[in-house]
Amino acid sequence: MAEHTSQMLVEEFETIASAAPETVMLEFIDGRIEVRKTTDGDHGTIVSWLAKCCMRARPDLDLCPARGLRVDAYRQSRARPDAVLVPEAHFAGHGAWADPAGVLMAVEVTSYDADADRRGRHGKRVAYGESGIPVYLLIDRDSCTVTVHSGPDRQVDGYRVARVTKFGETLVLPDPVGIELDTEILKSYVR
Repeated sequence: MAEHTSQMLVEEFETIASAAPETVMLEFIDGRIEVRKTTDGDHGTIVSWLAKCCMRARPDLDLCPARGLRVDAYRQSRARPDAVLVPEAHFAGHGAWADPAGVLMAVEVTSYDADADRRGRHGKRVAYGESGIPVYLLIDRDSCTVTVHSGPDRQVDGYRVARVTKFGETLVLPDPVGIELDTEILKSYVR
């Protein structure tokens, strides 16, 4: 098996990311710079829908969009999940890249691009799980499914448990989240 090599040091990436314009979202996953495309309106609407669901069910929590996380356990990576669920005001006083400790759930909504599989379905799942984030919610617009990953474990490529639900079904996010989601509305936000 070939040894993994990184494009650059994580500190070099942070310098580049800090100088990038606000219109560009950069991540550093598995030693590679990732440039995230601008999301479409449906993508943003899904994140807003989820924020409302979380606020109604758990007003003690914040759903923070595009928060930079230092997911160091996975090859010194830096990720910007579409959203993260945390205790209220958890990120107050943090810099651009926060420690994932205290994050209850990371959320990704797939985009319609060639990198969606590698980035959202594999690389980030491993990064979030190896960093100990209890729940990873993947809203997959290609397959019209919601996958809930739980039981983070560095020995199994991220998470021990993955539950797949089709758009239109109701699911319960496991503890420590404990929120029920009716996913019927997600059918409206796919091509």
